Amino acid sequence: MGRILAIDYGKKRAGIAVTDPLQIIANGLTTVYSHELHAFLKDYMQKESVERIIIGLPKQMDNNPSENMKYIEPFVKSLKKKYPTLPIEYVDERFTSVLAHRAMLDGGLKKKDRQNKALVDEISATIILQSYLESKRF
Repeated sequence: MGRILAIDYGKKRAGIAVTDPLQIIANGLTTVYSHELHAFLKDYMQKESVERIIIGLPKQMDNNPSENMKYIEPFVKSLKKKYPTLPIEYVDERFTSVLAHRAMLDGGLKKKDRQNKALVDEISATIILQSYLESKRF
């Protein structure tokens, strides 16, 4: 069984989270600059077995896609081209940044650490992946 990898894709950075090999729990992995993401994924997938990729789907409150979709769609298209046999799924990412900030507060992080946008992106990817795992369990 391979890992499931989640990406919170943004114009500048992408937060990345992965499951353990048994796909039980989501863990934050890192944050990389979006323009370096393909190289990172290629390197990571040479070391680890990845069974599926989950992409955060940015939606507005009225359920319409958000402005960020114009960056995500070309990235997903290129992913599908590079890895045609790898399943790629979208998961609603509304409120993940808010939940990430709340998790940082609850975790007792100092204000300076909570302002670290890369950490917010990584935690957001973890929340996206955990919500995917929970949806598959029920």
